[in-house]
Amino acid sequence: MKRFFCCTLIALLGGSVAAAPRGTGDLGLFIERASSSVQIIETSGNTSIGRIEGLGDLSHASVVYSRDARYAYLFGRDGGLSKLDILAAELRGRTLQSGNSIGGAISQDGRLVAVSNYKPGGVKIFNADTLELVADIPATFGDSGQRSKVIGLVDAPGQKFVFALWDAGEIWVVDMSDPANPSVEKFTGIGQNPYDALITPDGRYYIAGLFGEDGMALLDLWNPLAGVQRILPNYGKGEQKLPVYKMPHLEGWAVAGDLAFVPAVGRHEVLVINMRTWQEAARIKVHGQPIFVMARPDGRQVWVNFALPDNDTIQVIDTQTLAVIQQLKPGKGVLHMEFEPRGEEVWLSVRDENRVDIYDTASFERKTSISATKPSGIFFTARAHRIGL
Repeated sequence: MKRFFCCTLIALLGGSVAAAPRGTGDLGLFIERASSSVQIIETSGNTSIGRIEGLGDLSHASVVYSRDARYAYLFGRDGGLSKLDILAAELRGRTLQSGNSIGGAISQDGRLVAVSNYKPGGVKIFNADTLELVADIPATFGDSGQRSKVIGLVDAPGQKFVFALWDAGEIWVVDMSDPANPSVEKFTGIGQNPYDALITPDGRYYIAGLFGEDGMALLDLWNPLAGVQRILPNYGKGEQKLPVYKMPHLEGWAVAGDLAFVPAVGRHEVLVINMRTWQEAARIKVHGQPIFVMARPDGRQVWVNFALPDNDTIQVIDTQTLAVIQQLKPGKGVLHMEFEPRGEEVWLSVRDENRVDIYDTASFERKTSISATKPSGIFFTARAHRIGL
């Protein structure tokens, strides 16, 4: 009788016993923009292990992670903020917090999630556990109280968020040390139409690219009283600009030693900046108009993808020689790249071919592919422990 009871109990429990515990360090996800879904993937064996659906408009979606790398916070173009459990492959919460949003960030302590909005322009900050609204910061400017689109939202040390105002030409720093009483420091007159921004890996420098004029705007967060410094003010002076088919992104902050690599607006060039002087060090001719310029984690290579009509191509730059050392043709619509945490492989979303490719960064050979529905952004959990990502 006892033996029968034990066997029955084991049989009953068998259907509810969870899979073996696993960590989240080799996990990530990529966006399937056409089907309002994400695929959850693992990078040890390069496989897809789950999918979450019903996530709204993902035509320009991005992701940040909780500090334990279990939860992904997904920012959709429709203003949706979704909290995803990537171990359980479940949607844990979702709020439509605006009419049009463009990205977000998570605070230094992981307790707050901020979203940058185009409509209405501003930033909303939420409790990371419950998704309850903590602060609403409208991006108003001018005597008539206009609202500006917000871009380039990043986290910064000291429980701060930093972002730029497209319409106003300003940079704002929000201190959330006291969530009940946020403080906002504003820097005006930084230049015309900041289109994207980044923060250096040490959290010190915030740099906004300018679309309305040549150059970039730099804010030293260690010395904010010095104000905003203009860098590379004349990198395109006297030259014929090309039509801009897609705005370049500054995400990734391609740094190798004292050099930074950034896409030039409307040019077939990658700009190289000396980070000691913030002066132009070189220009590298590339295949087309660069969109993402991203460094392998060891800084030895920089991988570049391009806007139409050249978005079937990837070029690799050697950061010692500043030469293009490899050109790949993965397929039409290469939208995004993400390096595995130690850089031995890179994942490429090939939207128009409905797949994600994984390449060896030493041999440049494609190792495998994963089928996907119009994939775009790729985000690994290693981002959970990096400032600005």
